[in-house]
Amino acid sequence: MVVEAIPERLDLKKKMFGDLDRLAPEDAILASNSSSYPTSQLIDAVSRPGRVANTHYYGGLPEVNVVEVMSCGKTTDEVIARLFERLPAYGLLPFHVLKESVGFIFNRIWAAIKRESLAVVAEGVSTPQVVDQLFQSVLGSHDGPFRIMDKVGLDVVLDIEEHYAAIRPGIPAEPRQLLKRYIEQGRLGIKSGKGFYSDYEEKAPTR
Repeated sequence: MVVEAIPERLDLKKKMFGDLDRLAPEDAILASNSSSYPTSQLIDAVSRPGRVANTHYYGGLPEVNVVEVMSCGKTTDEVIARLFERLPAYGLLPFHVLKESVGFIFNRIWAAIKRESLAVVAEGVSTPQVVDQLFQSVLGSHDGPFRIMDKVGLDVVLDIEEHYAAIRPGIPAEPRQLLKRYIEQGRLGIKSGKGFYSDYEEKAPTR
């Protein structure tokens, strides 16, 4: 099994799946970890689409052992069954997405929470710290929305939001504008040492 987890850019993902189809063994499952692109949009250059699926893990949240599994529309029943058989062996709890969707079950619910959290701050109603404290106090969550976005990476969050906005009319622009302001300052989250929070250690340069 090969899992694609490159940036949320359709052109890059299409090329990657063409390369994987050519280079991977014929019996290998090809999966995407994309949270906002269904795999049906990635398989133009794939000669055997029956082995392609979407297995979405929750990047930036290492303590979460959930994976959502979605067909590309041509995924064979054998591949889906194999994934549900094998994923638990790696400590993962799989959930089946019954119909292809732009965004997974949890992602679509999370997107609404994330977007409204950003809007509250963009409008000056509150701060990231207060939103997170309220979220944790009311729901008993380990982290609030802004800590989670810092873990994921604000550039990744923005890419996903831009994609949703392109296909779903009426999504407000203010949350994306707030993300852009932080990104323009080099505040990408944990990976840059600063995001909505500034208490992260700077990453050592790659040698």
